Amino acid sequence: MQSKHIVLGATVLLLQAAFPVAHAIGQQSISTPVVAVPQGAVSALPLTLEQAIQLALSANPALRSASRSIGIADGAVQQAGARPNPELSFLSEGTDRNTRTETTQINQVIELGGKRAARIAAAEQERNVAVDDVNAKRAELRADVITAYMEALTAQERLALAQASLDLAHKSTDVTSRRVTAGKISPVEQTRSSVAEAAVRLELAQAEADLALAKRRLTALWASPRPLDQPLQVPDAFGRLPAWPELAERLASSPQLRRAQSAVAGRDAQVKLERAQRIPDVTVTIGSQRERELGRTQGVIGLSLPLPLFNRNQGNILSALRRADQARDDLEAEQLRLTQVLADAYQRAEVASTQTVTLRDQVLPAAQSAYDAAVTGFEMGKFAFTDVLDAQRTLFQTKTQYLRALSDRYRSIADIERYVPIAAAGVNSTERTSK
Repeated sequence: MQSKHIVLGATVLLLQAAFPVAHAIGQQSISTPVVAVPQGAVSALPLTLEQAIQLALSANPALRSASRSIGIADGAVQQAGARPNPELSFLSEGTDRNTRTETTQINQVIELGGKRAARIAAAEQERNVAVDDVNAKRAELRADVITAYMEALTAQERLALAQASLDLAHKSTDVTSRRVTAGKISPVEQTRSSVAEAAVRLELAQAEADLALAKRRLTALWASPRPLDQPLQVPDAFGRLPAWPELAERLASSPQLRRAQSAVAGRDAQVKLERAQRIPDVTVTIGSQRERELGRTQGVIGLSLPLPLFNRNQGNILSALRRADQARDDLEAEQLRLTQVLADAYQRAEVASTQTVTLRDQVLPAAQSAYDAAVTGFEMGKFAFTDVLDAQRTLFQTKTQYLRALSDRYRSIADIERYVPIAAAGVNSTERTSK
């Protein structure tokens, strides 16, 4: 009888040692939950969220390709400021060397109506659109990294829980086998214990596969072909979620909205350019004419001006005006869309935060208490082993719900950061790139 209590006491200690995470989670805040690192990865330095963001921003090929558009726009601005080249012409009248007349002249087009300034302004606005487009892609990439990182972190936590569950199930099977051998419980309990252990092994295999897949998705954001063997850790401070009125005011700084505003400014600049094209350019001619028969040379001065009788660029002006109207409509639609998606992400973040607090402060402690009571009752012979399994399953499901709620909160914050910069890990991704 004494040996029975010794065995059961040792079992209780092993069961409680396998589940230190629940008590730790109950003591942690939302922003700093406990991270359980899988075995075999303890020796490696963890990859922080800040490091993952910097890797993606520096090595993502799609972002690098988008950044090339700024250089392309710089070339367009430079070309827009170029003036028309002069034209050299030579004219010979007659074929006889002694009697022919030779005329050499230079023609220079002089742009009127502010065409060059309008052309430069339109090119600069296109560059602003390219810069805002890159900033928008940076914000989206940063949000993608946060989402992928938190999904991988959640998969890592689930793997740690599955490993702890497998250890518990294996030890429980050993204890049940000893009790069956001693004739204290029915052999059916040993079968149930073996089935529960097999189910946990399947769950562990699935958790390992999910973690590998989540890490591959994360490393793909910085185009790394190597598998990620570093553990992940929860960010120390992910930023306070502002109140909705404050968040809505920040919408004006959204890179997507600034891109739409730059598109409107670019269309307006194009309208000015097309209106400047209505004014014809003057061609000035300066040269000399030599008459070999008379042996004299005289200067040639000319001026040509197109008459805008039929083509006054009216079609291009109309098209530019309609494109400007379309850009304004797109800006209004973008404002409505951003407000809607921002409100949705904010609501999801609020719900996830409420769920996280409730699970951390109420549900997890209750599930831990029920599990401890089931283990104690099993030790005293008052509860069956199935009661321990049920309490264990409830505890693990609660922990999984907590991790899911925490992951939903971080994903919602990442979705918010796609459109509105908030205080979070990493550098503000919407700073305008300098020329």
